[in-house]
Amino acid sequence: MKIPPQAKKVFSGVIFDVYQWPQKMFDGSQATFEMLKRPDTVQIIAIDENDKILIAEERQPSMDKFFYSLFGGRIDVGEEPLTSAKRELMEESGYESNDWQLLKERQPVIKMDWTIYTFIARNCKKIKDQNLDAGEDIKIKVITFEELVDITHQDENFSGRGLVYEIMKAQSLGKLDEFKQKIFGEPTK
Repeated sequence: MKIPPQAKKVFSGVIFDVYQWPQKMFDGSQATFEMLKRPDTVQIIAIDENDKILIAEERQPSMDKFFYSLFGGRIDVGEEPLTSAKRELMEESGYESNDWQLLKERQPVIKMDWTIYTFIARNCKKIKDQNLDAGEDIKIKVITFEELVDITHQDENFSGRGLVYEIMKAQSLGKLDEFKQKIFGEPTK
């Protein structure tokens, strides 16, 4: 959901802003509605030249343990989602790709103006060292699709909740092989 044009910003944070607006209710009364706004983000399902998936094993300064995630981050002001995805993949992994596809665009929270763009980057090649931010500690883990499915099911700290949903949905419908083919773009080796 997007913030309506009549909303007023009542708080500016480092990542989150708070907006409020008067909203007419079904019974004719009025109430104050509120929403958060944050920068949109990208996440990347990166696949190398050997049809292996690259994921991040990372930790943040506020967390003691490492967790698995897709590469990605915030979209800079004025930056297009694909440009951001290419930048984030390069910074966090040192890999680049010339084969990109938007898999999904979703707004995961009703009361927050925030879009997550999930991209597939195929045929990724390592071209330089990682260039991590001061708050990033990322190790690259190379896994199979089947190992990714296992991680999404077994690791409660896996940060790609949208991907977890897509994999579980495909499994429940008996379409996991179709989802795998969609990720790899052609019949896999």
